[in-house]
Amino acid sequence: MTHVQSFQEDCIALAHEKLARGQMTRRQFNAALAALGALGGAGAMSGHANAQTAKEVVFVNWGGVANEAFGKYYGKPFEEKNPGVKVVMDSSGPTTGKIRAMVESKKVTWDTCDGSVTSGILLGGLGMLEPIDYNIVKKSDILPGFAYPYTVGPYSFSNVMIYDSSKFGNDPPKTWVDFFDLKKYPGKRMLRRDANCMFETLLMGDGVAMDKVYPIDVKRGLEVLKKIRKEAVYWNSGSESEQLMRTGEATIGVLWNTRAKVLHEETKGRITWTWNQGILQPAAFPILKGNPAGALAQQFIASCCANVEAQVGLLGFFANGPTNPRAAEKVPDDLKKFNPTDPANAKVQLIFDGEWWGKNYTEVNQQYLDTIAS
Repeated sequence: MTHVQSFQEDCIALAHEKLARGQMTRRQFNAALAALGALGGAGAMSGHANAQTAKEVVFVNWGGVANEAFGKYYGKPFEEKNPGVKVVMDSSGPTTGKIRAMVESKKVTWDTCDGSVTSGILLGGLGMLEPIDYNIVKKSDILPGFAYPYTVGPYSFSNVMIYDSSKFGNDPPKTWVDFFDLKKYPGKRMLRRDANCMFETLLMGDGVAMDKVYPIDVKRGLEVLKKIRKEAVYWNSGSESEQLMRTGEATIGVLWNTRAKVLHEETKGRITWTWNQGILQPAAFPILKGNPAGALAQQFIASCCANVEAQVGLLGFFANGPTNPRAAEKVPDDLKKFNPTDPANAKVQLIFDGEWWGKNYTEVNQQYLDTIAS
């Protein structure tokens, strides 16, 4: 089966692409990966973490970069505030299967990781995760709708509609209803080869109001998909979504706002996007059941959520949105248009319902894939 890239994996890939293109220095590259929790230093490792001391927090991520410097934004500030504590980065990839196997075998060597809300709901419901202690992780450090029982995230991202403005003159598509209007806006449509956030797009394209999208009407969404599937192309990775728009194979598409920013800047605004009816979702840091660090893992996540400077820095590198309410006022004016959680951008978007997806993803995703293939 073709691997469908997660947003977190794509951020790492995007960092490597920017470095190769000369769009960031090695120092900026290291800082960006550090902010994502994908960069370690002394004690960092590229595979599974070794047995911990009582003063370590092992954070697992999707990166392949090891043995650099301690995380500039998340790891190092936490260490400075907690003398004797080391934040160890493990870039082996925190898949749901790995987490489940580790917890079920009672051989837990990881503490926390960069996961998804969907997997957090699934694993939390199976008793594989520790509840987030909101006496330690302050809800005042998190935007409404971004704190879940078993996960919380210090950054966010959006699925947005992107389009080639040269194809549509002075009347570009503005809504998902426009997205599905093949007569007014001709050309191939680009969708992700994964159901996550695509059903929201399908339903809003069929006229469902944002506040009526959840719970998702799967049957209705599949009927909309059947009408568009022969006129659509599908992407598995962020770089592939860029390429489909860059080559003109698609004229309108759904992709992550981080990739939309790349295309917008590369084409000087010819390929651009709208925040209207975007699907805004948080990253998700869970804590594994029985993790060695115990309460230190809660404190580490609390530090990530409270670190406004780190969140604004990450926005500058990738356009990942801060989730601390105090961050918006710290964002430079030239970055506000790229910020998914800027108040003006967030108010026109749909907040992702991770609870619904956590309970329904496996079955619904298979129906989505089967419909594309039929």
